[in-house]
Amino acid sequence: MHTEIWRRLGCLLFIALLGSGLARADTVVIGQCAPLSGSLASTGQAMALGVRIAIDAANAAGGVNGHTLKHVLKDDGYQTAETLRLTQELIRKDKAAALIGYAGTGNIAELLKQGVLSTGGIALVAPYTGGEPLRSPFNPWIFHIRASYGDETEAMVRQFVGTGLTRIAVFHQNDPFGQAGLAGVEKALARHNMKIVSKGSYEKNTEDVARAVEDIARGVPQAVIMIGVVRPTAAFVKAYQTAHPGTQLFSISVVNGRELHQLAGGDAARGVGITQVMPSPFSGVTRIARDYHQALKRFAPEDTPSYTSFEEYVGARVLIEAIRRSKGTPTPAAVMQSLENLDLDLGGFKVRFSPGERVGSRYVEVTLLGRDGNHVR
Repeated sequence: MHTEIWRRLGCLLFIALLGSGLARADTVVIGQCAPLSGSLASTGQAMALGVRIAIDAANAAGGVNGHTLKHVLKDDGYQTAETLRLTQELIRKDKAAALIGYAGTGNIAELLKQGVLSTGGIALVAPYTGGEPLRSPFNPWIFHIRASYGDETEAMVRQFVGTGLTRIAVFHQNDPFGQAGLAGVEKALARHNMKIVSKGSYEKNTEDVARAVEDIARGVPQAVIMIGVVRPTAAFVKAYQTAHPGTQLFSISVVNGRELHQLAGGDAARGVGITQVMPSPFSGVTRIARDYHQALKRFAPEDTPSYTSFEEYVGARVLIEAIRRSKGTPTPAAVMQSLENLDLDLGGFKVRFSPGERVGSRYVEVTLLGRDGNHVR
């Protein structure tokens, strides 16, 4: 009789715990804040897509060491205050084992400044930024899979010098993201005993670039390096090419080339250079690109490949492998330890971290936009 009572009480307790979500020890939460609305919405949606299809593919293959992965996604609208609030929610309420795929140098820098990551003892993998302030001074919490803006701008400057272009201007967003890119250009030019001839900026979450066009034109540049997000960058390309045709324009990798082509217009965007920090996601040359295409076809057949979603797919694959290699329960601490010892070849893209190194790749290549918006290497 007593045995039967205890059995029933145990069943009731299990049902109650299951209903409250406390019995899901087999679920590992991967948290993401991304700008799903606002001026960076299209980029944020592509970032989230890449993470989601990697997680869907892992779960479809049986999960990770008996665990089901859960993608908890929140929209920060590219607003720093929301990034802070929602990250704390992911850590405290959603019990994320790790974070992935954030956007905004300034947004993420504020997470460091406020101690959100250190207090939570949690890793952030594959942020969609190459900002140097997130890399130096060293912090243990952020694991980068992309080259820095300094690496990208150095590749641009080498390209310019090699083709005889020496009068270089900079168009940038007026915030920590843009300032980081500007500093990278200045350092790259200094290595060649050069200085920028002019610069112009726009305010975050706006597309008002008229003043920037005027300020940059005063320097009569042969080339302009653009450190901005896609919509204001497209507005600048359209305006500057109309006023000063023939100027070589070059963007860092956070801009989606096909979207830039669509927004600026084919004639204006044709020939715009874009550095890339990932191998091409459009061909099946690399194994990781083939894996990405298969996941996209199966779990998001209505979407098309892009560098943005591919980068975050790669980032999610890196994090999933770290979870797979974690010892015991994949707690934030266990995942952190696994990440900092990760040396991984995904098939055409290698990532390597160590206890004293959080920049896993410095891969950069240069592409140009063709007539149809495709990337020409």
